[in-house]
Amino acid sequence: MSRPRRVRPSTGPQVRRLRELLTQLSRRRPLRDPVAAACEDLDLTPAQLHLLLWLGRDGPLTMGELARRVAVTEKTITGVVDRLERDRLVQRERDPGDRRVIRVRLAAHGARIYRRIDEDIEEKLAGLLLLLEPPDRRHLVRMLERLTARLAAEGP
Repeated sequence: MSRPRRVRPSTGPQVRRLRELLTQLSRRRPLRDPVAAACEDLDLTPAQLHLLLWLGRDGPLTMGELARRVAVTEKTITGVVDRLERDRLVQRERDPGDRRVIRVRLAAHGARIYRRIDEDIEEKLAGLLLLLEPPDRRHLVRMLERLTARLAAEGP
């Protein structure tokens, strides 16, 4: 059994402050509303909505990949895809290179919904960025790019 990592004493106050700030940001309507409102307006569960967002962003994905990205079991993702397929938002298709592999892709109606949700999210994020001065916006983006690169270098 591995031990949980301990926070270095020098970063302890920063960790607590970062957590406080992220919690405060998550409570703000502009960050919450696009996803919550889309779920409510479209009568979708959060898992269904996230599945549509992943497919819209990355194109067709296997059932296993969707399960990992949506953070549910493969059995659960099957039910999620079944309901979305019933509503004509997604389609299953066999991979031409390996007929055993099933990929899920957005259907035309699902693609329209994805674009609507994506535009709303982009609009909300633009509104948040406009609260900052241009140099602060650039700095925020650079910091997030640096953090993303370092996380990618660590691997899964």
